[in-house]
Formats: sequence, structure tokens, C-alpha cells
Amino acid sequence: MPPPAPFSIPMELPPPLLLTSFAMVLAIVIFGRRLKGRPSRRVYRLPPGPSPWPVIGNFNLIGALPHRSIHELSKKYGELMHLRFGSYTVVVASSAEMAKLFLKTHDLLFLDRPRTAAGRHTTYNYGDITWSPYGAYWRHARRICATQLFIPGRLASFEHIRADEVRSLVRGLFAASASGRAVRLGKDHLSTFSMNVITRMVLGKRLFDAAGGENAAAEGPVSSLPEFMWMMDELMLLNGVLNIGDWIPWLDRLDLQGYVRRMKRVAERFDAFLEHVLDAHSQHQQRRHERDGESFVARDMDMVDVLMQLADDPTFDVQIGRVGVKAFTQDLIVGGSESTAVTVEWAMSELLRNPSVLAMAAEELDRVVGRGRWVTEKDVAHDLPYLQAVIKETMRVHPVAPLLPPHVAREDASIAGYDIPKGTHVLINVWTIGRDPAVWDAPEEFRPERFVGSKVDVKGQDFELLPFGSGRRMCPGYNLGLKEIQLSLANLLHGFTWRLPEGMVKEEDLSMDELFGLSTTRKFPLEVIVQPRLPSELYA
Repeated sequence: MPPPAPFSIPMELPPPLLLTSFAMVLAIVIFGRRLKGRPSRRVYRLPPGPSPWPVIGNFNLIGALPHRSIHELSKKYGELMHLRFGSYTVVVASSAEMAKLFLKTHDLLFLDRPRTAAGRHTTYNYGDITWSPYGAYWRHARRICATQLFIPGRLASFEHIRADEVRSLVRGLFAASASGRAVRLGKDHLSTFSMNVITRMVLGKRLFDAAGGENAAAEGPVSSLPEFMWMMDELMLLNGVLNIGDWIPWLDRLDLQGYVRRMKRVAERFDAFLEHVLDAHSQHQQRRHERDGESFVARDMDMVDVLMQLADDPTFDVQIGRVGVKAFTQDLIVGGSESTAVTVEWAMSELLRNPSVLAMAAEELDRVVGRGRWVTEKDVAHDLPYLQAVIKETMRVHPVAPLLPPHVAREDASIAGYDIPKGTHVLINVWTIGRDPAVWDAPEEFRPERFVGSKVDVKGQDFELLPFGSGRRMCPGYNLGLKEIQLSLANLLHGFTWRLPEGMVKEEDLSMDELFGLSTTRKFPLEVIVQPRLPSELYA
């Protein structure tokens, strides 16, 4: 799964002018007082970068789309750049070579994560997989992912779930196509699809139907799709905002923007939902144990079952406990749903802007699969190289997390002849790497052909293409995310013809504006006209 979204530098649009002015004045006053009596510090040879302002550092240079602002700065200061964000030193790597140094060559030095209010309040005090600090707990979490949650056998056992939900997705679009009106592909269809896939695998049940209605399985503290989507959106937003207290710690308690209050509120709501999930699983496990004895553990286990079984295992040096199970479960749901929907929506956006590419993808599907059945995961894995190229090109141009989840230096280090002090935040700008003219021919153009016959992959070994990151902190569920993206996009292209709504005379009329957050989404939802292209009985 792409990074759960989790997974980018905490930024959002700047706060209102009045609030910002007040914070800056207050900060300067306190900052001036703190300068008195401060001991001298070691002088580091930092990478080049712009001169910082007092207190706020270089925040004045960062706009609503931080990856683009940083991209422009890197053109001036180079592939390894130093910035100052509030009280913290930030180093940005903007080339494949620099990314490799941080994520592979010296990765042990940069395995930590920053401490933020969102991590403290919305991930059970950094108890999830993504944001837990480097140490025994994180190593145990990583081991659970590698040996229990995302092993090939378990992912294969969930193939029928992915196939079921793709059929539900195309049935929903088939029903919507009857009106002839435009449909909102992302929120109305793709988000529900990806959410139902992940909740069936993680929770063992489908919370909502494909049309957005409530399912009998949706019970307890969360009883409606709008409520659940609000919780998901709020978590994604609050883990991506620029919270002043994270960067200027002595302003933290003031909560000037009100973000911490919102974090606590959504965390309380999500915790109530997860408590209900764990209670229901405990009761179900008890009933199965009474009926079948110990044999129940080998049958029909969802990911929560697995986590609960491991939570207090005395054979482990570290126990994740009930809180860890909740943190991991939340991480899996949020990270495993949003990124899939976002990637497929960007892919469809690019295909609509490039009709010749769309036609070539449809031709490959007709030639390989024919028009008498749906596309399977086996088809995608072995027989659809152009579709695979379309997905790679989408991830190059529109990485879900254009700034990979920040790393933190665990000790002083030296990279490319520069000093990287302990505690430095390290950002990898994969958005810039994907546009490096030294690596990519015509990088601003959408050309899937560049990947046909290429050995470049998205699995973290080719540093010019890192949608899931690389190294020990790479997204542990990337293989699952790929399966969902590939299968859903293939069947959308195979099952329907696509065109833009009336009024968009040219493909260029389709806006590709972004909205930055934990995942970088379309600013305006993609609206399309769909028409079935297969025999009607296949949509039943």
C-alpha cells in the first residue's frame, strides 16, 4: 500500500493572517529572551540553502503545495539542500543518488521518525507501524508485518475479496451509467471500493455497500458511511497539517490553530470504533474456541485476528498489547484505503487527457483478455505490460506522498561531504526525482511507453521511482496496494468507455490541480461519463 498516508511532512495552507502575525510577534519576544545565556554550539557544514528568518525559519518560502515549493528551491540550491523549519533543521534530497544515500547506504542512521502532535494524539502515542520511533517496538512491528500480515500466502488467501469488490465496483458504475450523467469516480466509487477491500481483509467484514449505502455489518459507534468517511478524512488532514507547535515547541501548549483539539476529538471517535471491533472479535473467537477448540486459529483469520493472537504472546520480547492492536488496525485501514483510490483516480485523469494512451491500454486488454470475461490478478501479473507501464508512469508523475514520510537522524552523520546533525529531519522529494531531466526524457509528459521493456520497478530498489519508499522504513503493504491498484484499474478500462462531461471541449480542459496532505489528491473530483463496453450479463 502506498504510504498511509500515511506519510508526508506536516503541512497545510498557512493559518489566517491575524493568527500568524500574533504567533510571530509572540515567538520573537520569547525567542529574544531565550537567546540570553545560550551556550555556544558546534558549527556544522550544512548543505546549501536559503537564509532563514528568525523563529519561523524558511516557512515563508513554502506555499500550499510544499513539494512544488521545495522543488523550485532545489533548482537553485541543488540535489541536497538545507532548510530551517521553525526550531528544526531540515535536509531535502532531490535526486536518486541522494535518496539512495539516505535510504540504503546510510539508512541505519536515519530510521527514526519525528515526534508530532498528530503522532501523539491520533496514533496512540506513536504506537502504530508508520510513526513509531526506532527501537525494539518498531522492530517488532516490522517483523509482524513481514512474517504475519503481508506474507504472500495471506495476501493470496484474500484474492477472492479483491475480486468480489472489483465486481461490486463495476456493478455500481454500470448502474450509474444508465442515467447518462457524469459520475464522481473517486469519492463515490473508488473510495468505497478500496475501503471495503481493506476492511474485509483487516476487520473480516464489509462495512458499506458499493453504492455508499449502509451494510448490516456497519454497527456500533460508526453506523454510516458519511460518519466513517469524516473520521478518515479528519485523520488524513490532521496528520498532514502544518501545526505550529510541532516546529516551534514552546508554542505547543497554546494550540493556536485548534488542531490538537480536533486530533483529540477524532482519536476518541476512532478509538470507540476500534474498541467495538476488538470486543466483537474477542467474542467471536471465544465462540469458535468453545466450538472447535484450538483448530479455529487456522481458519478464516482476518488481520485483527492475527494481531490479537500476537498481542501478548509471551515468546516475544516486546508485546504490542491491546493498544498496539488498535494502532496497527487504524494504520492498516487509513493507509490501505486512501492511497489506492487516489492513485487510480490520477491514472484515469491522465488517461482521459491522453486518449491515445487510453486506446492502447484498452486494445491490450481486448487482445489478452477478450470481451467475454473480467480481468484477473493473474492476467495483470503476467500478460499486461502496457497496463503495468501506465501504473508506473502514474506513480512517477503523481506519487501519493510526493515527500516521503520524514526520517530523523539518530546521530550526527556525514552525507556527500556535508554534516547532518543529530535530530535533523530528512525529506526525500520523490516528486522532484520523478521530474529529473537527467533521468527521464520529457519528464513533464505522460508517456507509459518509457516503462515498456524497462527493468525499473516500484519495489524500492530503483531510486528514480520510489512511490512506496525504500529500505527498512518502506511501506510494508506495498504489494497489497499494487494488487488493488492493478486489478481495479484494469477492470475499469476493460469494462467501460470513458469520456469527459459536456463542456470540456479539449482534454486539456481537465484540471490537474493538487491538494496537498497526507496523500496528494485531486483538488477537484474527477467527473466522467461512463458507458459499458462488455456484454450486459457480465455486470450482473
